[in-house]
Amino acid sequence: AEDASRASDKFLLEYAMAAQEFGAVRFRYCDTVGIMDPFTLNKKLGPIVEGLKIDVEVHTHNDFGMATANALAGIKAGARLVDTTITGLGERAGNAPLEEVVMALKVIADIDTGIETRMLKPLADYVSTAARRPLPDSKSIVGAKVFTHESGIHVDGVIKDPNTYEPFDPALVGVSRSIAIGKHSGKKAIINRLRELGLNVNPEDSDCLMDRIRRIACARKGGLSDEELLDAGSMFSH
Repeated sequence: AEDASRASDKFLLEYAMAAQEFGAVRFRYCDTVGIMDPFTLNKKLGPIVEGLKIDVEVHTHNDFGMATANALAGIKAGARLVDTTITGLGERAGNAPLEEVVMALKVIADIDTGIETRMLKPLADYVSTAARRPLPDSKSIVGAKVFTHESGIHVDGVIKDPNTYEPFDPALVGVSRSIAIGKHSGKKAIINRLRELGLNVNPEDSDCLMDRIRRIACARKGGLSDEELLDAGSMFSH
């Protein structure tokens, strides 16, 4: 049902019933231009699901950034199938990303789709390369930096208990967490990372070291590499 989200509710149900009568085995509700919100979609799809004996499928677009939320709303309304694409590739702003829908169902809705989630990151990287569309570092679920922590309070919490600032174990999607050193880093993160790199810093020099790291990070408008961190910490080591 192309552009179902802008159709008359009464007409759409009549159309779906007629399709079922003439042998359709599945009815696909399409939010073709992405104008649905999850509350409205759930409300509109409910009567269709109740009125049909065949399976209902939901197809959502991301024009307003709600493709994943709408896909979940469709499932909650009774849809048994949902359209997704790897990393959300699709017309205009794209479709509901497979990795987002799968992990939202698994973690939030406690629904296991049977998909091997540890392959989501490698799959996203493969498709990104093939499509020549680089993944943003902040891309949900599979972005390079979605499990990277920098600010002092976040790093301290993650070191004590990863659940403090992570919605699920990154290993579930084939990635690992990392600690970034930058202008928001606290003493504990800096000293801990330098120790991992084999450099012990004099505790009394930690404030001076933090100031130096923040100046470097602000000047280059980004975090420090391990090499830059070692260079900055070398003058304060013992």
